[in-house]
Amino acid sequence: MQNLIIPATKYTPDIIFDCTNHMLQIKGESYPENTAEFYSQIFAWLENYLEEINDQKVHVHIDLIYFNSSSSKALINFFDVLESAAVKGKAISVNWYYEEDDEDILEFGKEFQEDLEALKFNLVQKNNP
Repeated sequence: MQNLIIPATKYTPDIIFDCTNHMLQIKGESYPENTAEFYSQIFAWLENYLEEINDQKVHVHIDLIYFNSSSSKALINFFDVLESAAVKGKAISVNWYYEEDDEDILEFGKEFQEDLEALKFNLVQKNNP
């Protein structure tokens, strides 16, 4: 399986899905013009990846500084896919990063966390130099 790497643009986050190291990262800002089109390739890759792994530990890093409402829906769907895999016994942990003074991103993380039971979901405050 190939890694999925999509460089960030002004409107889309950096996507680094590394199947060799079992690390999935979404970083930056997410407000694409066509959210469904942008995230469709990500979901296709993710579903194939989750079918292929066995007992590997998967680490997901979400470090978004801004996302719009349609991206929020895509994130909900993303977490639902991961939650379903975790229910089936896949070892997946999510780190949701936020700045100390960014109450909005922290609150979104808490809301996502509340909807998940099997998926390990960590709220991680970034260290500011």
